[in-house]
Amino acid sequence: MMQAVFLDFYGTVVHEDGEIVQRISQEIADTGWAASASEVGAYWWAAFQTEFLSACGDNYVSQRELEIRSLADTIRHFGSSANVDKLSRAMFAHWQKPPLFPDAREFFALCPLPIYIVSNIDRADIQEAIRFHALGPSGVFTSEDARAYKPDRALFEYALAAVGLAPGDVLHIGDSLTSDVQGAADCGIPALWLNRGGRAVPGGVDAADDLLAVLGMLKSLL
Repeated sequence: MMQAVFLDFYGTVVHEDGEIVQRISQEIADTGWAASASEVGAYWWAAFQTEFLSACGDNYVSQRELEIRSLADTIRHFGSSANVDKLSRAMFAHWQKPPLFPDAREFFALCPLPIYIVSNIDRADIQEAIRFHALGPSGVFTSEDARAYKPDRALFEYALAAVGLAPGDVLHIGDSLTSDVQGAADCGIPALWLNRGGRAVPGGVDAADDLLAVLGMLKSLL
């Protein structure tokens, strides 16, 4: 029987950083040689992923440092005169005060199980976001705690050990098929894909359109 919910945060409880990424990418395009903000965004994402994939264990680097490194690389690549510190501050401000999805507060109020946040964002930033929205999770586990990022199983295993539960005792909910669904599955944790965008659902994946739909599904698991 399910005893707890592991819940992703950005893209699941609060909005991702797409809007601020677009604004930053546009500024780099306007002050460099890039043809468009989308070209900048694509390069920036690839640069971030290169850093991200090796940032675990002894090589762990915080999310803030990953963003600064990848952003500085992107600015240099496009010959932009943009200021990396200024643009980074805009990104970090979003992380600390991201817009809340309309269904999130009700989910926290009505969920019949303890909710534990499991997130890749740095601890100080996510704690500030949780305080900003006055949410009340039973606990928060971050990449900083486990020195690993989802989909690495180390973060899921760290959270399980901290709450004293087995993989089959929890349901992980998140908006990423890779980080959340596959990452949890690799650790033996049942996962639910929060498909807010109405995308096609791959075979074998359990999905819900919003967090209120998840409430009904949870009742059947108790």
